[in-house]
Amino acid sequence: MQVKDVMTPNVISVQSDDSILKAARLMLQNRISGLPVLDKNGQLVGVVTEGDFLRRGELGTQRRRPRWIEFIIGPGRLADEYVHTAGRKVEEVMTPDPITVGENDSLQAVVELMEKRRIKRLPVMQDGRLVGIVSRANLMHALASVARDYEEVPGSSTSGPDWAIRGEILAALGKQHWVPDINVIVRNGVVELWGVITDYRERQALVVAAENIAGVKQVHDHLVWVEPLSGMAFPSAEDEAKERAAAS
Repeated sequence: MQVKDVMTPNVISVQSDDSILKAARLMLQNRISGLPVLDKNGQLVGVVTEGDFLRRGELGTQRRRPRWIEFIIGPGRLADEYVHTAGRKVEEVMTPDPITVGENDSLQAVVELMEKRRIKRLPVMQDGRLVGIVSRANLMHALASVARDYEEVPGSSTSGPDWAIRGEILAALGKQHWVPDINVIVRNGVVELWGVITDYRERQALVVAAENIAGVKQVHDHLVWVEPLSGMAFPSAEDEAKERAAAS
């Protein structure tokens, strides 16, 4: 999937010389947490978000530091923070020169940028023109759509035979370097995982890997976790529950 497949077109924006009050009202009215900022020529010059309004003099939330720290920080940064706290125009509080993506970029590139830069939204540009916004919410909507389509696949009557399902599970596990040597049994679309793991986190990952294969109706966890330092063995919750039921 590409950015153009999930982005929000027809972007709501503000002008750089608009008041911060107008920007705040637009965010509240449209239930969004950020706006691209355009200059008089319609060129993207920044992004203003709800985070830019957290440290405001009107709210009494401006930064307060001991004098000795202010001395270390220096007057330039203090002056910049004052503008951000007391500025009345969008251009005075916005983040300039925002990071952007193209509408043909991959979603993987978007996610990597969001994680690396710790940002929640990215303006989408095409031929130097703002054409949309892609946000974390857009990615969640795309995930929900894909998951809805996927839910119709597992356990369907059109799924392959058990041997084919087992082959797909083993192939999927074979692509992961962390996977231990385990056995997979499939009967009528029901998967059983047998073997020993040395890290308890591998248990859920192995179950998830099996669940993601088309045709799998259910996964039974029979994996035994052996704690490397103590050598103690811990059965799965499923097997432990069966043992308790048999003993009672």
